[in-house]
Amino acid sequence: MNLHDQLKQRRKALGLQQSDMQLRIGMNQQQYQRIEANGNPRLESLALIAQGLEAELMLIPQAKLEQVLAVLGGGELAASQAPATPPPPTDLDPWAGILGSAGR
Repeated sequence: MNLHDQLKQRRKALGLQQSDMQLRIGMNQQQYQRIEANGNPRLESLALIAQGLEAELMLIPQAKLEQVLAVLGGGELAASQAPATPPPPTDLDPWAGILGSAGR
């Protein structure tokens, strides 16, 4: 799913119309509509939209993408990328160890 589809899906999940973005982030419907319709927004605009959609922008290392998707329930680890030893229980923190130590 591309970024434009993700924005649209998130907006709809929140029960919002494109016109609602003006009240949330100050972006008029036409501007927002262009972005959802395959526009090429600046990073600052994406950060503002994410805030209005109660979301976060993140850069995920490609090597960790399948693990992150698995935690989010959107994918499974490929057998070749599965850890040789079982990971520690993640009942308390499903993100433990995925993106490295907290201090980095």
